[in-house]
Amino acid sequence: MTTSDKGNLREEFNRWAEAGRGAGMEEDHLPITLPVLEKMRLEPTDNVLDVGCGAGWLSRRIARMVPEGRVVGMDISDEMIRVARRGSVEHDHVLYVTGEVGEIPWEPNFFTHAISVESAYYWPEPGKGVKEMFRVLRPGGTAWILINYYRDNPHCHQWGPLLAVATKLLSAEEWSGLFDEAGFAEIAHERVADPSPSPETYTGRWFRDAAQLKAFKTEGALLVYGRKT
Repeated sequence: MTTSDKGNLREEFNRWAEAGRGAGMEEDHLPITLPVLEKMRLEPTDNVLDVGCGAGWLSRRIARMVPEGRVVGMDISDEMIRVARRGSVEHDHVLYVTGEVGEIPWEPNFFTHAISVESAYYWPEPGKGVKEMFRVLRPGGTAWILINYYRDNPHCHQWGPLLAVATKLLSAEEWSGLFDEAGFAEIAHERVADPSPSPETYTGRWFRDAAQLKAFKTEGALLVYGRKT
């Protein structure tokens, strides 16, 4: 990732934080994230990395599931990290750090799980990010990437030009290939449908109309995961 890439991402998500957009992420992404948390089968003593943690909604939820472990939320936006810290003062086993996925600021072989929700398509070098997740996982640890923007769902392709920063529109097979190149085993991918209700009339900018929004939710998010052996 170039210095320019880092700066652009940081500036964009700092603007999101200042606009209060971090607060709505839980409502938007919880319906597709809850099934993933079930699949992770977290234990009370697990150490979990939340890559692209934003305002910390997922880190806080995971913290309640691993009361004897450690949760580290990482985001490239220092403003998002400040928001996350302010909202997590009651969780003394949650730590937030500023960093980018190409150079995760943590020691190797520490985490039992690493998860990234709605962040990975912003990574300028996705392969490097997956390799870094592999590095910081201990043997037997698992990595989970959940994204709504991927090539196999045609109902999201229009997002790219609407976003202020560059994105990577990769297929499920391409993401699985990056997991393989990083050294993961037991690699799999699946769809996670969004069961949340849709409005009868859609007036936002991300979809053509309500029908396309419903089709997008039916196609579902892409979940890719693997284990470090």
